[in-house]
Amino acid sequence: MKREFLKGLNLEDKVIDQIMSVNGSDIENVKKSFGDVESIKTENKSLKTQMAERDKDIKSLKKQAGDNEDLSNKYSELQDKYKTDTDKLNAQLSATKLNGALDNALNTAKVRNTKAIKGLLNMDDIKLDEKGNLIGVNDQLESLKKSDGYLFDEGQHQEYKPGGGQGSNDKNTVQDLVNTFKK
Repeated sequence: MKREFLKGLNLEDKVIDQIMSVNGSDIENVKKSFGDVESIKTENKSLKTQMAERDKDIKSLKKQAGDNEDLSNKYSELQDKYKTDTDKLNAQLSATKLNGALDNALNTAKVRNTKAIKGLLNMDDIKLDEKGNLIGVNDQLESLKKSDGYLFDEGQHQEYKPGGGQGSNDKNTVQDLVNTFKK
């Protein structure tokens, strides 16, 4: 967003400064989110490399095993171990993807404290679909906005200007009231 565009809308400098400040903080939040995406990509690459190495080890052992019963047993043990490790790595990868997508959704919802909100969310209801979209988080966030709105950054509110601030229409003066009670 450019300052000249806002000046073209005939906005005051003070208002332009506030808009530019909020815009700057939004840009920084997005940059932080992309930093998280890069770490997820790195972890994903690392996990895939580990899985490829395990597959390579299994194939190598299978070739070496031949008819040797001990090696065949070791091969079976390692195959089971690698299957367990692969399942664990896939679970970690899924959890990492889910947490990354959830952090991004929470930043988009302008949550003030993501850790506090995560503690209030029912994580069993939040899932990732095949396309990587979160399911079950929007309803929970809307509910939290209603019950605990202070956890969300709603931006700056307009000045409060109550109507009828001209005083009372009561014609009785204080002395009239005092005289009424003296009787």
